[in-house]
Amino acid sequence: MAGLVNNLLILFLVFQNICLGFRSPFSAFKRYKDTTRSLSSECLGSDQPVISLGLSDFALDIRMPGVTSKQSDTYLCMSVPLPVDDEAYVVDFKPHASMDTVHHMLLFGCNEPSSTENYWDCDEGTCKDKSNILYAWARNAPPTRLPKGVGFRVGGEAGGRFFVLQVHYGDISAFRDKHKDCSGVTLHLTHQKQPLIAGMYLMMSVNTVIPPGEKVIDADIACHYKRFPMHLFAYRVHTHRLGKVVSGYRVRNGQWTLIGRQSPQLPQAFYPVEHPVDVSYDDILAARCVFSGEGRTTETHIGGTANDEMCNFYIMYYMEAKHAVSYMTCTQNANPEMFRNIPQEANVPIPVKSDMLKMTHGHHEETKDTDESSLAQQAKKEEEEILDQGDFYSLLSKLLGEREDVVHVHKHNPTEKAESDLVAEIANVVQKKDLAREITNHDERDNTILVRDRIHKFHRLESTLRPPENTHFSLQQPKHDEGSWEKEHTGDFHIEEAVEWPGLDLKLGQVSGLALDAENNLVIFHRGDHVWDENSFDSKFVYQQRELGPIEQNTILVLNPSNTKLLHSMGKSLFYLPHGLSIDKNGNYWVTDVALHQVFKLRRDDQEPLLILGVALQPGSDENHFCQPTDVAVDPITGSIYVSDGYCNSRIIQFSPNGLYVMQWGEGTETSLGRARPGQFHIPHSLALIPDFSQLCVADRENGRIQCFRLETGEFIREIKHKSFGRELFAVSYAPGGLLFAVNGMPYPGEAEPVQGFVMNFSTGEIMDTFIPLRKSFEMPHDVVASEDKTVFVGDVHARVVWKFASTERKDGGLNLGNFFASHKGYSRKGFDRLSTEGSDQEKDEDDGTDSEEECSAPPPPPAPSSS
Repeated sequence: MAGLVNNLLILFLVFQNICLGFRSPFSAFKRYKDTTRSLSSECLGSDQPVISLGLSDFALDIRMPGVTSKQSDTYLCMSVPLPVDDEAYVVDFKPHASMDTVHHMLLFGCNEPSSTENYWDCDEGTCKDKSNILYAWARNAPPTRLPKGVGFRVGGEAGGRFFVLQVHYGDISAFRDKHKDCSGVTLHLTHQKQPLIAGMYLMMSVNTVIPPGEKVIDADIACHYKRFPMHLFAYRVHTHRLGKVVSGYRVRNGQWTLIGRQSPQLPQAFYPVEHPVDVSYDDILAARCVFSGEGRTTETHIGGTANDEMCNFYIMYYMEAKHAVSYMTCTQNANPEMFRNIPQEANVPIPVKSDMLKMTHGHHEETKDTDESSLAQQAKKEEEEILDQGDFYSLLSKLLGEREDVVHVHKHNPTEKAESDLVAEIANVVQKKDLAREITNHDERDNTILVRDRIHKFHRLESTLRPPENTHFSLQQPKHDEGSWEKEHTGDFHIEEAVEWPGLDLKLGQVSGLALDAENNLVIFHRGDHVWDENSFDSKFVYQQRELGPIEQNTILVLNPSNTKLLHSMGKSLFYLPHGLSIDKNGNYWVTDVALHQVFKLRRDDQEPLLILGVALQPGSDENHFCQPTDVAVDPITGSIYVSDGYCNSRIIQFSPNGLYVMQWGEGTETSLGRARPGQFHIPHSLALIPDFSQLCVADRENGRIQCFRLETGEFIREIKHKSFGRELFAVSYAPGGLLFAVNGMPYPGEAEPVQGFVMNFSTGEIMDTFIPLRKSFEMPHDVVASEDKTVFVGDVHARVVWKFASTERKDGGLNLGNFFASHKGYSRKGFDRLSTEGSDQEKDEDDGTDSEEECSAPPPPPAPSSS
């Protein structure tokens, strides 16, 4: 009982702070520190607390131990060991610093700090081994959190064992009253494996000289990228006082794509890349800083003091875990000539209002010139922000039915004490109303439903709030293509990987097809020891590896969906290259083989097929032949058979229940005409029959869309297409109740849409949710199947695994409170808040020692449509 109350408290704290983005996500940890250790009058002591946030998450507070800077431009360092031995991931950063005292902070990860002292002068170094920048802060920049599924890896075999905090004290005026500084950062870490690993790419000029009085000076940086693909999602600029604008680009085939541009005189935060950019092997990353030497009487060089200058463009990215590199730098200009073609915007300064300049430079600068009207506007803005917070607390209080006076205190005096009072009230109300009586077997389910409904109501109320002032810095959802539905998340529905499911340990070949039988058992169609590769077919689609014989393993496996216990297996010595699988209402298995160019109907207990369509090993395009057929769907009402045909034909064929040809529709896509027209296919790859609406939906793979047709006539009804699908959509599945599930393919070079799963409202086409695995990563998700209770299975043809995903509303038959909040769309780290990153260290570029486990050791050129 006490544990549930504690969990609810933690969840309310995390949600109210992180989801709305206006309070520290670690205020609860502050209260913990205040009550568990003695503190100096101004500052935290040197003992760093570790606060548990549940079974897998914890917080680590890293603070300077009450230091005093005796001269300007002092760099002080201190270290904190990672408090766990196993691998962990940093997913949130919360800074504690003011520009009145601190010029910038850097947080490094390494295995051995340069000193064992409580703190030391950074001239002695930061780390004895290589160090990675994990975080940086400057100019009163606000906190950050990473996108969902992305984290900085620390600990374990690959991550650093220590954090080293470096603080640059630029102006010592704040220390004249014997001030002791305790600036630092609080980290939120999790043990849950993150499928995508974050990293920092620093572009930095090291030899720029700015002549005195010169109006415009450009500093250019450019490097060829020679690693596995990375996806850029945030950027940050940094100069000192002379910088006017900093811009960063990806250059591919002479085309300049903007990563981001910003004035370095604004808060030096990480801003989201407006249109996420991917960087592939042999792309060029380029950046330009524009300076003015006006007002200076001597040359200005790159350096670490306030009178020096810097030209830094930071990029925050993520990579697949197996290829991840945590830190990279570029300090040269590999191709000066290319900057003749840089977009003109790179030299256009971004105007900065004078009151903003004063605010970002700290109150100790030029305060006597402050414009009273601008201060009044700022005060009004701050008041509005507080009122917004009060509105939220009012809703929360009304939801709980208690204590408007607590809300009033916080609304007009939003201190930590007021927040503490409110949290105490939340605990009291929840305990009184929901958890006071002893839970028995009889009423436990009722209490679970009560808490669940209360949380759902809370989310609905929260979604009506006006967003905080800085929400326009969140990652923007991509705009939809013309003629498609807008991507949006609706309701409280969310699914996530069932990490306790042992299905990833199955020994499978290439997983090509999945289905659920009448008992909701999972049926897998896989290729055993056969592989579809470039040697499998000739130019006329004739199978070239007949000498291998049929697959000797059982290719159809029936598993218990809860524990993967094998219930039945069959299909030995029948198939060469399995592809699609479906099950009709009578329990018959329908499968396709792309090598045989055939469709089979099988009964579970029979070794011989009940029906075979097509001619073995003979590709063709008439009524009796297929060419690499991909999938089958059977109408449960009429018994009509629908076959998607396929890789080398572009058609859907209808057969009668006994296998007689009825009709066909579809044609190849005319790529020269641009956008594919209705009824055109470029690999009809997967079928979903929707009996409730008498429709057949087709995953039109290489056209990256779903097309739906009327069953009786083949008449085109509609297209579902979203930008987030990317160029390929592999599979689609329908679940009774009106939901469509789909999976896409890996992005082509030059594209950034991630490989993921989608949940859609069938009636509207809206995307309700997206999902990725927490263990391993999607490589080529090939098929998807979903049950009425929203359990979803995804088979991956490259990773050779099957993932299980479940709705957090019904996971394991109860309410998973932790996962509900952590995965709810209002809270998810997919929305990227502004963060700061500051740095002047010149780290050497790391060598990526990671070898590819795939067939190609380096990213290949843009491929032809893959044949899987």
